[in-house]
Amino acid sequence: MPSAQATLIIEISEGYENALPIAIIPFQVAQPGLVPENLAQIIQQNLRRSGRFAPLSEVQLPSRPTQLENIVFNQWRSLDVDHIVMGSVTPTANGLFDIEVRLVDVLRRQSALAKRWTQIPRQQLRQVAHQISDEIYLELTGVPGAFNTRLAYVTMRERSGERHYSLEVSDSDGYNPQPILRSKMPIMSPSWSPDGKKMAYVTFESGRSTVVVQNLDGSRRETIAEFPGINSAPAWSPDGKNLALTLSKDGNADIYIMNMQTRALRKVTRHWAIETEATWAPDGKSLYFNSDRRGQPQIFQMMLDSGEVKRISFEGGYNANPKISPNGRHLAMVHSNNGFQIGLLDLYSNQFNVVTNTFLSESPSFAPNSDMLVYAMNRNGLGQLAVVSVDGRASQILRVEDGQVREPAWGPYLVTPSR
Repeated sequence: MPSAQATLIIEISEGYENALPIAIIPFQVAQPGLVPENLAQIIQQNLRRSGRFAPLSEVQLPSRPTQLENIVFNQWRSLDVDHIVMGSVTPTANGLFDIEVRLVDVLRRQSALAKRWTQIPRQQLRQVAHQISDEIYLELTGVPGAFNTRLAYVTMRERSGERHYSLEVSDSDGYNPQPILRSKMPIMSPSWSPDGKKMAYVTFESGRSTVVVQNLDGSRRETIAEFPGINSAPAWSPDGKNLALTLSKDGNADIYIMNMQTRALRKVTRHWAIETEATWAPDGKSLYFNSDRRGQPQIFQMMLDSGEVKRISFEGGYNANPKISPNGRHLAMVHSNNGFQIGLLDLYSNQFNVVTNTFLSESPSFAPNSDMLVYAMNRNGLGQLAVVSVDGRASQILRVEDGQVREPAWGPYLVTPSR
């Protein structure tokens, strides 16, 4: 495989009409040559691509205060700026960094948030910038941010008539991509363990589908399903103790649950229809899955204690690939009604909306804050990713410079939000 890494390139395509104006002041740096990352720029880019914020560009800043007492508040109010972010990065004698940040409420003329990080290695500076972005997002929206998270995705490149696939894991903004697996055979359905330490996925390295679980630190890689027939669609239970799978080892494609400690299998669907793409409810008590038992694919829910099955999707003739938001409110699915789009069912109100307007949309995956979802699409004949807010009002495109990208999976929080 070529050694080039597939860094995602992000294009902001749409934001909220009433995005919040905010100013991010360049951080005060005692020794600029020693600081390898521009934290203020990372924070600005994070907030902008969320769609909820409209950061001022650096040339629009009327001044660059570094302390609360230096702020001329009327100057910022004339620009309709409600909040200012400022901070500092200080190299320490041992090659580490101390970081301070302050979010200032211009209307109240006081600090809304003040935090300090100490003894940070240079390779973790971007992560701290993402943490700061998460803190700001939470303070101003009431929803935890999802910037300090990771994405998994599969890239495909053609070289000398051969296809080369790579399963990559990157930061949520596409930086720091790390290859998990490279293969000349397709890779599908990456699924994060709840603790973010393992990945289950489908590979065809042996010439047929197998399900593999791999530790992301590289310490272990294990094939857990290589039965005759189909081995596909792995999905971790919320507690990480079980994995739902689609297997056809008994002749028909059904859903099984594997105990990850004992590897014992439990068959949970027994139907002549094709039943696949299971996803767990956040409480772990039920599965949503795709079945064509009514003729065309639709979404059903099975209660694991009783085995009761009920149909969930009723809009349109085709609904597949269900994914539920971590807060349990929304069920995303691939919906077809003159084209494949991402549909969103509000499980609280039973309202259904199509939230995309792209081409051949597939593979939805929610951010851990339930506010956004990533999905794969086809644009100009190329496989790309897109991110859309659950209300459909903000979106962005994620692509690779060379090749195609598919099969996205948004990882869990690296650090659990403080509130």
